[in-house]
Amino acid sequence: MSRELLFEIGVEEIPSAALYDAIAQLKASAERALREARLGFGEVETFGSPRRLVLRVKGLAEVQADENRRVKGPAARAAFDADGAPTKALEGFARGKGVEVASLVRDTDESGGEYMFAVIENTGAPAAEVLPATLASLAQGLAWPKSQRWGSGSDRFIRPVRWMLALLGGDVVPVSFAGLVAGGSTRGHRFLGPVDAIAIADASEYDTAARRGSFVYDQAERARLIREGIAAVEESHGVKAVVPERTFAEVVNLVEWPTAALGRFDESFLSLPREVIETAMTKHQRYFPVEDAAGSLTNGFVVVHNGDPARTEQIVAGHERVIRARLADAAFFYREDLSSSMEDWVGGLGVITFHEKLGTLAAKTARVERLVARLADAHGADPGAAAEAGRAAHLAKADLVSHVVIEFPLLQGVMGSYYALASNEGPAVARAITEHYQPRFAGDVLPSSVAGMLVSAADKLDTIAGIFAVGQAPTGSADPYALRRAAIGVLAMILDGGLRLTLDTAVEAALEGYEGIAGPGTDTAVRVFVKGRLEVMLRDRGLAHDVVAAVMAVRPEDPADVLARAKALEALRSTDVGRDLLVACKRATNLADRREGDVPDPGLMGPVESALFDAVTSAEAQVHTLVATRRYDDAVGLLAGLRGPVDAFFDGVLVMDEDAAVRANRLRLLNRVADLFAGFADLAQLEG
Repeated sequence: MSRELLFEIGVEEIPSAALYDAIAQLKASAERALREARLGFGEVETFGSPRRLVLRVKGLAEVQADENRRVKGPAARAAFDADGAPTKALEGFARGKGVEVASLVRDTDESGGEYMFAVIENTGAPAAEVLPATLASLAQGLAWPKSQRWGSGSDRFIRPVRWMLALLGGDVVPVSFAGLVAGGSTRGHRFLGPVDAIAIADASEYDTAARRGSFVYDQAERARLIREGIAAVEESHGVKAVVPERTFAEVVNLVEWPTAALGRFDESFLSLPREVIETAMTKHQRYFPVEDAAGSLTNGFVVVHNGDPARTEQIVAGHERVIRARLADAAFFYREDLSSSMEDWVGGLGVITFHEKLGTLAAKTARVERLVARLADAHGADPGAAAEAGRAAHLAKADLVSHVVIEFPLLQGVMGSYYALASNEGPAVARAITEHYQPRFAGDVLPSSVAGMLVSAADKLDTIAGIFAVGQAPTGSADPYALRRAAIGVLAMILDGGLRLTLDTAVEAALEGYEGIAGPGTDTAVRVFVKGRLEVMLRDRGLAHDVVAAVMAVRPEDPADVLARAKALEALRSTDVGRDLLVACKRATNLADRREGDVPDPGLMGPVESALFDAVTSAEAQVHTLVATRRYDDAVGLLAGLRGPVDAFFDGVLVMDEDAAVRANRLRLLNRVADLFAGFADLAQLEG
């Protein structure tokens, strides 16, 4: 026999992100807890809305499964003393398992050793007796970013718990938590639901109660309703809503009975930068901006409200007043900023601390300007791009003291670009100011210009070098300055953006800004750190870990070159000929003995040795040229032609011949074979 279990925790409004996490936690914890409780179950579903967290279990067994298990205790030789009396160890084991010593049995385990075993047999209890403690533990076990405790109890939750509903079929499960005992009723929408609690006779009637209470507890259903509502607004008004997924996901958990409607604001605010309007709406108010058919921003916005649909007009009017005030503030700040000088703002960076041990943002700006010049030389940037990068580096952080960025921190860089254009800076400089924050995360768009990449790389490398210099490098569990993300950003620009930098040059140049601060070994630590990120990135791109190790063991300081060699080596190994060649050449590498040199004597060679020597001699000049010019695909294609002579050599001769001269000559030949891969990869790192 089985029944449906329903458990609802009713609370004050839960923050959106925390609610998503709690829904996932509750599902995993419930499945684990029910298994541990020996209660069979079917589908486990968890849901959440601002005022409730819900668990529904279909097909829950009404009785626990019987338990019959053996638990191994002390070894038989340690179980009894010389007089045959049970030892303290045996008595303690029996006591811990809740059985009598006399009931313990002597038997062998899987290894054949003799041990004492406790045979534990428990008849399953009714689910109704097990569930109160099980469900209470689920509520207690939820991990919140911040939790609170009320009254004299010890239970903690993210918001005050106002009611609990727990039903097994039609029977109330008296769960005790947060000073409350669960009952058989829920509560409706804060404004639209009945004033009184909504009684539920059976767990299967929860959906009916939700309709009576005007709440949608299923977050997926709310998302569907919101999308439909937005689409209806778009169709009826001939507009297109801009719906960032993060904002949409947040809105889903802000409402229990969603209604979408169109609001308007004064057209004069459209003179503000689009990003200011969109940020004020999406980040501050959780509205969705609206575009016309041409993709231009209009003076409309979609609001998803939680009120009475019949009062939508009045509710929208209230939201219009809110956004009007928000945009009026933004317009005032923007006008104030335009009346100031970016050069004055650069001077103002001297009062903003970058890091307590590394000085101000003004000092960082000066370091980044010098570093940009070094990186521009290393990249081979043309004078125009180098000058644009230098000017952008000088102004990159200036907007941090602007009124708009102080109000909307997410617009740093973006507003700097607008202010640069307003100050008659060139478009390339303005674009580089915005782009120097890119990429912000793995997979983010890269700077589109050389100037943008140079300033971005310099800014990130300066931060990495400085934090390492003061001994605050990331640990396995903490990276407070996001140095891993910064390193990945620099590497992404090298691997995918065309930025021509080597790690040794970049790190050395970055650490020049910290003379007197960076101690011995800082340069090595930074290089190891960045190379570690490179290895992870290459593996994330699908390259085999041993291929990555093989190419990283040879000239790892040039990330773009490492990637090219890894791809070529992976391509070589993907063919039958290539795999066989690599196995043979790895064998040659492992047998090679550098002490013997690499100039074999043709007079000591037999036919197969001579054939390999001729093939290697013919190939090596071309291979070394191809490797030097980074034509790795052509190089591995040429190397693949050596498979026949290499196979014939190993099949036809014994390398470690009894004749010392012959043996040494064959080792010299193998040294020549191994040298073909010297600038390409360390084949000893390959598996198989």
